[in-house]
Amino acid sequence: MTPEYQENALRQDLWLAGHAHAGVLLILSLVALRYVDETNLSNRLKWFVREAIPASALLLPLGFFLSVLSPDATDPNALIYLAYLGAIVLVAGLLVLGIGLIRKDDSQTT
Repeated sequence: MTPEYQENALRQDLWLAGHAHAGVLLILSLVALRYVDETNLSNRLKWFVREAIPASALLLPLGFFLSVLSPDATDPNALIYLAYLGAIVLVAGLLVLGIGLIRKDDSQTT
C-alpha cells in the first residue's frame, strides 16, 4: 500500500520540495550562524540574523507541507504563502549577514 501523498502528483511534488528545502536550509542556517559573531552589526541585527535564517528553514517547508494537506488537493491552499514569507525572511537575514561581513572587512582595512 502506498502513502496517500503518492497518489496525488501535486502533493508528492510539494512534499518532496518541502523535504529538500528543509535539509538545504538547515545546513545553510548552521553555516550562516557560524559567521554571525564575526560581523560588524549591532546586537539587535545579530539577533535578527540568528532568528531569521533558521526561521526560514521552518517557514518554507511548512508552506509546502501545509498547503496540500488534503489528499485530493488540486491546487495549493493559502498556506503556500508561508513559503513566500520564508523566502523573504531568508533573503533579509542573508542580506543583513552579508552586509555585516562586508562592514567587518571595511573596518579592518582602515
